[in-house]
Amino acid sequence: MQIPVDIKAVIDEATNIDEARATPISVSIYMDETAPGDVQAHVRQAFASASAHARVSMVYFPSFPVVAAPDADMAVIVAGLDEHVGAYAADIRAAGVPVMVVTTLPGLAAEIAEASGHPILEDDLVSPAIDDVLALPEQAGSENEPYSLTIDGALSLNKRMGEWVIEACREKRLAFALAFRFVRKPLSLEAVNATAVQNAGIGLVVILPGADLPIMTLNQAKMLLQIAAAYGQPMAVERVKELAAVVGGAFACRAVARQLVAFVPALGWAIKAAIGYSGTVAMGRAAIEYFEGDGKIDHLAEVVGRARDKVVLVADSARKQPSVAAAARAAAAKVGHAASAAASNAVPAASSVAASAVGAAASAGAVPKPAAKAVTSAANRLSASVSNRFGRGSRA
Repeated sequence: MQIPVDIKAVIDEATNIDEARATPISVSIYMDETAPGDVQAHVRQAFASASAHARVSMVYFPSFPVVAAPDADMAVIVAGLDEHVGAYAADIRAAGVPVMVVTTLPGLAAEIAEASGHPILEDDLVSPAIDDVLALPEQAGSENEPYSLTIDGALSLNKRMGEWVIEACREKRLAFALAFRFVRKPLSLEAVNATAVQNAGIGLVVILPGADLPIMTLNQAKMLLQIAAAYGQPMAVERVKELAAVVGGAFACRAVARQLVAFVPALGWAIKAAIGYSGTVAMGRAAIEYFEGDGKIDHLAEVVGRARDKVVLVADSARKQPSVAAAARAAAAKVGHAASAAASNAVPAASSVAASAVGAAASAGAVPKPAAKAVTSAANRLSASVSNRFGRGSRA
C-alpha cells in the first residue's frame, strides 16, 4: 500500500517523549486536615509518581502553615471545612501559581470560602460529577455532603483533575501525563476531539475530489502519535505498520463516504463530515482504551483496524438500502449524531481549517499550488455558505 503522507515528516512532528520525560515539574499539595479521608487518600495516590523529574511536596494544615511556592508549576488544595481555604487559594494565585481546589464537599467548601470573603473560582473547584456519586442527582446539595468517593466517583474525579491540569499547565502537559497516570486519558481525549472536529471540517469544506484524504490521514496519524506519547509509548520509524493501518482506515472510510454521497447527494455534506468525525473518534478512542489497559505500541494497528472496520460497516449499511429514501433514513440514523456534533463544532473554525487543509495538501504535493490558492478562496466562500445553512437550521 502506498502511503500518501511523508512518514518521516509525521514522526518529526510527533512530540519528543524523551524531552518531556526529562522536563522537571513541581506540584505543591496542601491538605486540609478536615477533608474526608477518602479524598485525601485519592489525591495522595493520584500524585504519587515514579518520575525522577517530578517533585511533589505536601503540607497538612492547620498543623503547618500554608506558604505559596512561587516556583511550583501548580498547586492543589484538598478542601474540607477549613475557613481559610479560599484565602489560601487566593494567595497561591497571587504568587503566579495555578491552584486546583479538590473536594467532595463542593457546596460547603464554596459557601465557606464565600462567607470568608475569598470565594473559590468556579473553574478551580474540582469535584466528582454528581451523577457518579449520587443515585439521585436531585439530592445534590451541601446537606448531603461530603459525597462518598465511589469507584465511579473516583474515575470522575480523576477525569476532572486531569482536564484541569492540561488546561492550566499547557506548556508541560505531556510531562504531567508521563508523570501522573490520571492526566493521560484527558490529554488523549483532547487530541481525539480536536482531530475529529478538524477532519469533520475538512469533510465539510475541502471541495477538490480526493484532496481531503492525505490531510485526514496525516491528522489521524498525528493523533495516534499524540495518544501514544501521552502513555509513554514512543512511535519511531519501525512503527510504519501502525501508520499504514491508519492510512488503510482513511482509504476505507473515504471510499464509503464517496459512495454514500453519490447515492444520497442531498446528504453529502453531512455524510462526509460524519465519516471524518466518527471514523477519527472511533480509532482514537480504541487506541485510548487499548493503552488504558496497559497495551503496548506493537499491537496498536490491530486495535485501530477493528475500530475502523466498525465505522466502515455502519456507514456502508446505508449504501445498501433498497431506495434513496431508505438510504437517507439509514444514513441519518447511522451517522446523524456524528454529523450534528461535527457540524456544531467544526463550522465556526471552517475557514481556517479550509486554508490550513488545502495548504497542507499543496505542501505535500497532493494539490498544485496555483490550484490550492484558488481552492482555498472557494473553500472559504463555501465555509460561509455552510455556516449560514447551519445558522438557519439551529434557529428552526
